[in-house]
Amino acid sequence: MITPTTRRAPRQEQDPHRLRDLHARLDSGMVIPAHPLALTAQGTLDERAQAALTRYQLEAGVHGLAVGVHSTQFELHDDPGLLRTVWQQAAELTAAHSSSLPESPLLIAGLVGDTAQAVREAETARELGYHAALMSPWGMSERSPQTLFERARTVGEILPTIGFYLQDSVGGTALPRSFWRRLFDLESVVAVKTAPFDRYRTGDVMQELLVHDRWDQVAVLTGNDDAIVHDLITPYRAKVGGRVREVRARGGLLGQWAVGTRAAVELVAAVEAAVAADAVSQDLLSLASDMVEVNAAVFDTLHDFAGCVPGVNEVLRQQGLVSTARCLGPDVLSPGQAELIQGVRRRFPALLDEEFVAAGRDRWLA
Repeated sequence: MITPTTRRAPRQEQDPHRLRDLHARLDSGMVIPAHPLALTAQGTLDERAQAALTRYQLEAGVHGLAVGVHSTQFELHDDPGLLRTVWQQAAELTAAHSSSLPESPLLIAGLVGDTAQAVREAETARELGYHAALMSPWGMSERSPQTLFERARTVGEILPTIGFYLQDSVGGTALPRSFWRRLFDLESVVAVKTAPFDRYRTGDVMQELLVHDRWDQVAVLTGNDDAIVHDLITPYRAKVGGRVREVRARGGLLGQWAVGTRAAVELVAAVEAAVAADAVSQDLLSLASDMVEVNAAVFDTLHDFAGCVPGVNEVLRQQGLVSTARCLGPDVLSPGQAELIQGVRRRFPALLDEEFVAAGRDRWLA
């Protein structure tokens, strides 16, 4: 038997009812794509294409949008005015799309930098109506567990937060189990995104959550683009205080879902139905391997993810939603990556929304 932790969470300024409601939504099987950034050939914001991308994701039936995250290009945060413009456009289009819906999709703001920068960005995001902040370690001068914890605690006084285990190759760092234990103490933490692309590190997060007092107050979102289906169907269990607890990723916040977004919505619905029926089919597991094949091309695993952000944009460029795969930073497509993307588009058209995008593209760009 495992003894639950006894440390109590420090007092936060967030409304506890709001935190509970937000956790419940995040734990309900959510599809939250990471929003891409559309640029012109000159490297400036293409507002028309940026709006089309938001419309595409909203019409695909997403439950939330994550803006200012890795796929939106971390370099966006170097220009606070541009960051605000991108955040505001997404918020306004979401509000317009949701005017007749019972519930608006959640807006997640990706934050970066040291505590002072993250606080400024959190205040801007709150002003624009964002519901929660995803705490990326990118751009921090120091990434010790203590520094990361203090930043999350401070930002949590402004917005509810989502912890983030980011893979090393795109700016993450290894974190001990003790970090996650302390992070879960914070009442402002409503979810955690596991994206280390590492089963051991993912297990560290899940095992610590299982035995924590707040185990049923922190939703799990997969960010492991190489194991999406496996994360969604896999339960983690432990007996604590004589009772069996179970946690599972009930949705995802993923760069892979920036493309094939409608297919992602259908996938999560299929997984939820399979788990509820305790009947995970071979077809679903086969789909998992197909998704890995698609992700390998889009995220450029041949070159250690060097082309993952331009890879997302290249899919959208080939589909006619954006004019270029150009990025704000130095990232470019790797040799042969465009051809690999063409190949998976031919082999797995349903997983990349080929028909859905072709039917809606001109309307979204209008």
